[in-house]
Amino acid sequence: MAINKTGISRLFQLSPDINSNISGDGKTTPIGDFIVARVIDVNLNSNSNLFNKSGGWSGIGAINFASVKSSGNQNSQNEVLQLATPLFPNIKNYPLVNEYVLIVKGPSNINPGIGSELKNYYVSIASLWNSQHINAAPIDLNTNNNTSPSLDKSYTSIEAGNVKRPPTQKQSIDLNGNSGGTFVEKGDIQPILPFAGDNIFEGRFGNSIRLGNTSKSGGDIQNNWSKGNNTENGDPITILKNGQSEDNKPGFIPTVENINTDPSSLYLTSTQNIPIDISVSNKKEGLGATIPYSNIITPVPKSPKSYNDSQVILNSGRLLFNTHTDSILFSSQKSIVLTSIEDLGIQSQTKNVNIVSDKGIVSLGQQNASEAVILGDIFIDDFIAVLNNLINLCTALGNETQIPAAGSLANILSQPGGTLDSILNRAKAGSHKSNKVKTS
Repeated sequence: MAINKTGISRLFQLSPDINSNISGDGKTTPIGDFIVARVIDVNLNSNSNLFNKSGGWSGIGAINFASVKSSGNQNSQNEVLQLATPLFPNIKNYPLVNEYVLIVKGPSNINPGIGSELKNYYVSIASLWNSQHINAAPIDLNTNNNTSPSLDKSYTSIEAGNVKRPPTQKQSIDLNGNSGGTFVEKGDIQPILPFAGDNIFEGRFGNSIRLGNTSKSGGDIQNNWSKGNNTENGDPITILKNGQSEDNKPGFIPTVENINTDPSSLYLTSTQNIPIDISVSNKKEGLGATIPYSNIITPVPKSPKSYNDSQVILNSGRLLFNTHTDSILFSSQKSIVLTSIEDLGIQSQTKNVNIVSDKGIVSLGQQNASEAVILGDIFIDDFIAVLNNLINLCTALGNETQIPAAGSLANILSQPGGTLDSILNRAKAGSHKSNKVKTS
């Protein structure tokens, strides 16, 4: 009786009469059935031995594999090796050498019609160790017939008390093959701990994306975004993390994201309270924690540590915003704050720097500055008028013979090139006004 297949098995059921041998044991494998195979090599670049065999650049990600049934010793010369390409073109999740994948037969690009030549595809890396970092395993390292009895002990013999003496030669497992890869196994890359309902995507190097939620779990490892009364189980949160905290824990112990210690983070929240330590609110000696922005704007924005509404948080050792064709735009329903521990610079290399307040005032020096800035053009016009009148007065006094001392001083002040004349010339030339800073 025919069995109706669904999913990938149905997709690859090209013909009920077509079967193919991908197990390497001489037996036929039904279309759509999976076999487990060990990766022998991966085509990652033009240096790979598989580059030309798998179609050059169009074959990136292709693997050379051997069926588990026929692999035997990983260094065996009798392995039946075959090529396979990734099943999904838009997901790049290439295995390492000596990891295990699922192989399935499917249509070939030569003629994808029914009855055509078939092609090997691989679907997923088998999670031997349930590790996001590496799932490779050596095959039969001790199948060498020349191995001494002291080294060739079974697991049962070891459990019975017969110690397996370690070899003097260092044992290693190939992870890169001939692909030119540079992967190095590390023992401290921790997996991300999931909470109920989370979808998590993890790289091999401590980078991850969590499509998660508020989860007030009572386990040994708890997250730090589910605290507070405003957030409830199931409220969405998205966390992108690159790198992990340096806590020196072994790689098999799971961890959760920590915005204050992870190298780089992006948080998209809904109701969660994120306990981020921002640079401008560090504690000072003899004082409590300063309130961020309290001396800059009114009303003071809610502290980042206590804010519990939807927000986007970027946190890293350095942030760089750059555009190569158009502008960077900041728009806010309330305030925009720029503050730093050290210098804060605003510069335009070719155009103007405009600070405009339609209804409020522009404060310099401090938030509640009360001293008004002088309007330079109007002041200079009035200043010139005062100087001209003062020069006329001094000229008149200089001709006054009844007051010799006053006349002498007046002549010194009003004569061409004198004190008042020099000040007047500088005022007329605009030397007292800035050519760069303007006010209204």
